[in-house]
This record gives sequence, C-alpha cells and structure tokens, in this order.
Amino acid sequence: MDSASFIEYIPLISFGPTLLMNMITLLVLYLILRKFFFAKIRNFMQTREQTVKDSFDNADHVNKLADDKLREYNERLAEIDAKGREVIRESKLRADARAQEIIGAADKRASEIILQAEREVEREKLRAIDEMREQIAALAIYAAEKIIEREIDQGKHAAIIDGIIRQAGNSQWKR
Repeated sequence: MDSASFIEYIPLISFGPTLLMNMITLLVLYLILRKFFFAKIRNFMQTREQTVKDSFDNADHVNKLADDKLREYNERLAEIDAKGREVIRESKLRADARAQEIIGAADKRASEIILQAEREVEREKLRAIDEMREQIAALAIYAAEKIIEREIDQGKHAAIIDGIIRQAGNSQWKR
C-alpha cells in the first residue's frame, strides 16, 4: 500500500462562491473599519505620538531649567562663600586693629603710670631733701645753742653755722 493513496488531495484554496463571499465580507469590513475606526485610530496614534514627543520636549525643558537652577545655586553658593571669606577677613583685620589699639592704649597708660611714678619718686626725693634740710637747720640751731652756751664769740659762731649749712647743702645731701 502506498502512503500517498491514503491521503486525499484537498486544495488549499477552493475558488467558489464561499471564497467570493469571504472576499466581499472582508472588503465591506475593511470599508466600515476605514470609515469609522481607521481615522480615530490614526488620530489616537498621532495624538499619542504628539503626547510622547511633548513629554520628551517638556522633560528636556525641565532638565534645562534644573541645570540652570543648579548653576544659579552653585554661583550663589560661590558668592556666599566669597562674601563669608571677605567678612571673616574684614573681621580679622578689625580685630587686629582693635588689638593694636588696645595694646597702644595699654602702652600709653603704662607710660603714664611710669611717668607718674617717676614724678612721685622725684617729689619724695625733694620732700626728703627738704626734711633733711629742716633737720640740718634744727641741728644747726641746736649746735648754735650749744655754742652760745659756751660763750663763743659771734664770728666763730657764724663760721660754724655757715660751715654746717654749706656742708649740708653741698653734695652730701643732694643725690
């Protein structure tokens, strides 16, 4: 038995009234779809395409704006940083100037105190010299009284007093 004898030959497409009806139905269906749906589908696709394109354009625009803002903020930060450094520098200069001012005032005050102390020492020295002169004068008077008690003549008496005063007024008490 032959294997080809069991298979019956059936044509893939048979040309007949069914094929003609199928073709007419397909044509009518195509025309109906074209009339009512193809335009809507095409419009939907074009709208969708435009929406996607607009979304990409909008995203590009937003990215550009974001980049601009980022650049602007970075510039502001740089300006703020520069201003901060300038403020710190100026503050340091003012602090240094104030420190110099305070040191100058302290030096001036110290000089005034030293000068005042030197004047006070000079006054004390003069007062001590005056006191010593008074003591010398008192001693001279005492010596004079002792001389008078011994009854020495006036010439010797004057010479002794002058000698004592001269001796007290000279280098021995002035230092």
